[in-house]
Amino acid sequence: MSAYLIARVEISDPEQYSKYIAAAPTVVEQYGGRFVVRGGDVTILEGPTGDARWVVVEFPSIDAAKTFYDSPEYTAARALRAGAAKGEFVVLDGYDPD
Repeated sequence: MSAYLIARVEISDPEQYSKYIAAAPTVVEQYGGRFVVRGGDVTILEGPTGDARWVVVEFPSIDAAKTFYDSPEYTAARALRAGAAKGEFVVLDGYDPD
């Protein structure tokens, strides 16, 4: 079953964060991920407002998402994000009606 890594990121240093943005896609693809949402306009329908960047990445499974997140390649990419942004990252199963 597909799993989704969802990130909500507040960027404090756009110049440094752009280095992370450049590095992440290759690693996502390497571990079987596919961007579903990567930034873009946000319309708040309910709840607190904010200027967070939202990202949704689809993986084949939760295990695949965890393997990606803990990989040496993504650990190096995360180091580029350090000090440039604060974020919340979660991974959850997709919906399977069966």
